[in-house]
Amino acid sequence: MTTQLQVDNVHLNKARASNSKEDCKALYDSWATSYNQDLTDASQNYVAPFTVAETVLRMNTNPDATILDAGCGTGLVGETLARGGLTAIDGLDLSPNMLRVAAKTGVYRSLTEADLTQPIDRPDNAYDIVTCSGTFTHGHVGPDPALREFVRIVQMGGLVIATILDAVWVSMGFDTEIERLVAEGLVRVVGIELTDYRRGWDKARLVILEKTGAA
Repeated sequence: MTTQLQVDNVHLNKARASNSKEDCKALYDSWATSYNQDLTDASQNYVAPFTVAETVLRMNTNPDATILDAGCGTGLVGETLARGGLTAIDGLDLSPNMLRVAAKTGVYRSLTEADLTQPIDRPDNAYDIVTCSGTFTHGHVGPDPALREFVRIVQMGGLVIATILDAVWVSMGFDTEIERLVAEGLVRVVGIELTDYRRGWDKARLVILEKTGAA
């Protein structure tokens, strides 16, 4: 008999083994309806989205802050932000079915299908904060151009708050891309903290960047 834990690991292993955006899109489209239950129950303890959202709520002082939830999935970050009183939230995700689930939360102003491995169709300085959780991992989105794009679309002095799976921090070049953005005068590192991704399973870097220059 297959246990729930085994099923959850099958989904996650497939996600992290994705070789193309088409693979990712197909997987998440098929996983969308059970995604929240599969990853946030006690067997998986997927806490990264809540860590990102709670960091925003702790650091933000503007009740009208505009937020782009990049790789929003089913809306776990957005729901937590909304419970904290933030309502100007837009979401982007590769999977139409994940976006349909996110829409049911009722917390997003807009939801748009988007590929974060490509330039983001948003103007410069459009948001106060960009969040990203669960997207910087095996088989998903790398640091370039995503991090630079996040910096471009956030306002001067605005924040990029993201989790990056610790296992890909060096191997996919996130550390060097952030060093490059700092060296170019585009960002200041507010913090890089090792934190739980799935509690008891794996770790992530919680990255907080403040925009200091034009991307």
